[in-house]
Amino acid sequence: MYGVDLYGRVRIAVLRHGISRREAARRFGIDRGTVTKMLAHSEPPGYRRVCEPHRPKLNAHTGFIDQILHDDLHVPKKQQHTIQRIYDRLCEERGFDGGYTTVRDYVHPRRLSLKEAFVPLAHPPGHAQADFGEAWAVIGGVRRKVHFLVVDLPHSDAIFVKAYPSETAEAFCDGHVAAFAFFGGVPLSILYDNTKLAVARILGDGTRKRSTMFAALQSHYVFEDRFGRPGKGNDKGKVEGMVGYARRTFMVPFPRVRDFDELNAMLEERCHQRQSKTVRGSDAQIGERLKADQAAFQEQSAPAFEACDKRPGRVTSQALVRYKNTDYSVPVAYAHRDVMVKAYVDEVVIAAGHEEIARHHRSYEAGDFVFNPMHYLPLLEQKVGALDQAAPLQGWGLPDEFATLRRLLEARLSQKNRCAAGKREYVQVLRLMETFPLAIVHGAVCDALRLGAISYDAVKHLALCRIEKRPPKLDLTSYPHLPTATVATTSASNYMSLLSGEPA
Repeated sequence: MYGVDLYGRVRIAVLRHGISRREAARRFGIDRGTVTKMLAHSEPPGYRRVCEPHRPKLNAHTGFIDQILHDDLHVPKKQQHTIQRIYDRLCEERGFDGGYTTVRDYVHPRRLSLKEAFVPLAHPPGHAQADFGEAWAVIGGVRRKVHFLVVDLPHSDAIFVKAYPSETAEAFCDGHVAAFAFFGGVPLSILYDNTKLAVARILGDGTRKRSTMFAALQSHYVFEDRFGRPGKGNDKGKVEGMVGYARRTFMVPFPRVRDFDELNAMLEERCHQRQSKTVRGSDAQIGERLKADQAAFQEQSAPAFEACDKRPGRVTSQALVRYKNTDYSVPVAYAHRDVMVKAYVDEVVIAAGHEEIARHHRSYEAGDFVFNPMHYLPLLEQKVGALDQAAPLQGWGLPDEFATLRRLLEARLSQKNRCAAGKREYVQVLRLMETFPLAIVHGAVCDALRLGAISYDAVKHLALCRIEKRPPKLDLTSYPHLPTATVATTSASNYMSLLSGEPA
């Protein structure tokens, strides 16, 4: 193929200097037909097909190939037909005896023609899109996967990002509540994919049956929900892009934080910082354009929506309630009772009727046990033999003075009942924390050890003195009218003097 430089030289020679086409062909060493083509085009026109290619061996099989390509649109990309696989099937199933190149030249343009095209969209203010994404972070020194919800406002390009340990319905709703507070209002509508967190089931006519918690969220804030086509993430392409943006920009390198609260504070600060940027195609900062969204928003409902999963439960004989394969303790007085479990993102609250009976930090570990040792102390006071093997007390980080007190309580009593009575009195000391804070009881235990007042009654008295801010009455100097006694250390010589009858 001749280059554009030769085209220019031939055209100048013929059109400007007036030499003949025959002379131009001789001078430049090309065919006269080529000269004619160069005069008709200012640059090489490239290959031009004037009619469809004739494929006598393939024409009988094009319908079969087209069906394969249409079927591939509804299967995962990694299991779609390659051109080689289509060629092999033609040979095996239809007796095709043509070449691979013939099949390739037909399949490639047909596959391009089946690709979906899109219409650029304009986004009015006041509407949002939401979606979950995944990323890795180092939380508390442990590398783990986190799930983050992105709420995007397509008109202004403002986003809100919040991370969670798991992609649950309560996290989904909690993220909405946090996003509404961050943006200062409730969007008129929110576009979703068909996540199970929002859509329990798609009916035959295409209508969506909302999940219970999402329906409650929507009813509380009175926003419209919109859903994309199943499997068509491009229907909410703005938030899909923002999920990738948040992962690449906010979480690279891996965030290293103490807990999820610190991670979410960092993500919220970066969302604020992004509002000072100007995105391509706009002449105003994101924060300035956000004002148009806020002007179109609805006001937030008060109080805020309670984003929790509510489920009935039953307490076992071991005072445990199971929620999502994790057991949580309740006071032993509620054993065998029906209760209500309210699971928040970071807490599990258990109620009996209208009374809250237990509150725990939520665990996302399968088969885990979450105990509050205080729940079992009334039972341990009766069954002191189980004190050393009680699972709820294992790993209870009490100060060392409590162990010292227990040892002295058991040693103070006679050998016969030391084990049971000493342990029971120690459990009674622990039960003081049902009434007083740990700091008060710990201080009372330290005072008892210092004064040598080794008993439950003494510790309770010292705790009350700390609460009432008065001096204790366990020091004999406060009672001068009482006689004093001096107890000396026993010596073996004293016994020998008694046996001999001589004075010691």
